[in-house]
Amino acid sequence: MKTRVTIHRDFAISRIDDRLYSAFIEHMGRAIYSGIYEPGHPQADANGFRRDVMEMVRDLNVPAIRYPGGNFVSAYDWKDGVGPRDERPVRLDLAWRSKETNQVGTNEFAVWAKDAGIEMMLAVNLGTGGLQDAREYMEYVNHSGGTHWSDLRRAHGVEQPYGVKMWCLGNEMDGPWQIGHREAKDYGRIADETSKALKAFDPSIETIVCGSSNDEMPTYPEWEREVLEECYESVDYISLHKYFGNRSRDTLNYFGKIEQTGRYIQTVGGVIDYVKAKKRAKNDIYICFDEWNVWYHQRAEDKQRVKEWDWPEAPPLLEETYNFEDALFIGGLLNEFIRQSDRVKIACIAQLVNVIAPIRAERGGPAWRQTIYWPYQMASLYGRGRALRAEVEAPTYDCRVGDDISYLDVAVTHDDAAGMLTVFVLNRHLTETAELSMDMAGFAPDGIEMHKVMQGHDLMATNGPETPDKVALDDCRDAAVEDGQLRGRLAPLSYHVIRMRVT
Repeated sequence: MKTRVTIHRDFAISRIDDRLYSAFIEHMGRAIYSGIYEPGHPQADANGFRRDVMEMVRDLNVPAIRYPGGNFVSAYDWKDGVGPRDERPVRLDLAWRSKETNQVGTNEFAVWAKDAGIEMMLAVNLGTGGLQDAREYMEYVNHSGGTHWSDLRRAHGVEQPYGVKMWCLGNEMDGPWQIGHREAKDYGRIADETSKALKAFDPSIETIVCGSSNDEMPTYPEWEREVLEECYESVDYISLHKYFGNRSRDTLNYFGKIEQTGRYIQTVGGVIDYVKAKKRAKNDIYICFDEWNVWYHQRAEDKQRVKEWDWPEAPPLLEETYNFEDALFIGGLLNEFIRQSDRVKIACIAQLVNVIAPIRAERGGPAWRQTIYWPYQMASLYGRGRALRAEVEAPTYDCRVGDDISYLDVAVTHDDAAGMLTVFVLNRHLTETAELSMDMAGFAPDGIEMHKVMQGHDLMATNGPETPDKVALDDCRDAAVEDGQLRGRLAPLSYHVIRMRVT
């Protein structure tokens, strides 16, 4: 299969916001309890956090993390999770039909995030909560002292404010499943007033208003228009969510959902532009794609189990086991985020540990990296700098979710400070090797410094506690720089990360 890619040093899409590779963690299942936090575990530190999990998180270079939810946040009172642990109430979490012990709250999570080197993105409750609750939370978290809520934080042992700059205004408020679900105009109004109140405290913070829970919602994309018409000039981002699966066992259609996601982003971008023009606004709003991942392997079973169980504590829930096919898909999806980085400034993989996550950890046992860990790590480490436009000439295919989809999926980044060009390539073809030829106008490449690949596995191959590295990245020598061009042979169903030093 002959393929040709052309880039030019001056043809950039956007400078990539580092927060494009952020994450999300929610109080659900075992994400917190026996995920990141397990006192008594052989790997637990003095604060009860698992060092083995922390090491894997640090290796991902995650810039920011959204917390504490998720559906959980829509009935969550942040005050339950601060103060002496032995005085904290046990609550029923209506979203996931389980008990919340509140042994981890804002201050404990802040300790974990600081140790991991991750900036916090906090969500406020606009389901059962409201503007006043959000304002008090902001004062507790961000004010230095001398007021009721800031002095309460100091009484809880935290002298210095956290200075959290990113605040999510609720979660999936378009969804009838959400505790406190609102109609678009009603939600847009409360989001507007809450954002203005938070920015009255600190105009430098950024607020994120809820967009559609997915592009199959009956209210999409009208929801975005109605919400933004109420709050456009007071918010900074609109969130999108989307989960993916391959129940039909059609690999090419599965991979086609990458392009479908691009259309989702472009549509919402068009709505943003429309509302900006209609309101004669001067500010720009960007997209925060703050929930995304593969989620289908156990989704139906988990949905039924939640209905049947009797309010357990930290039950195993949404513990997807990812395969090689999922890893290839995630590599392509991250390519799409790079290609859409002029619109998408923040994106959060959902979630980070145990719950639909790249990291799994057994209660009392080992932790391991799932197959999807590796493309996420590669993009986070090397997908920095400027995203460059890539003109791809390759055979195409049609499927249920789209037509004329290229078998070769390519994203290119230029880290001008480091003098590095990185090419991320997914060969989606089921049987044919891609013979790659890539022109790099304006660059003088000095050979290949790194070439990593995921290839050669059965699509259903997985990692686990007994075989933690069965599906991982390998070094590759199937590409070279010749006469200023990148040339290579890319095996069918393979994901590549190729880095070149350039001048």
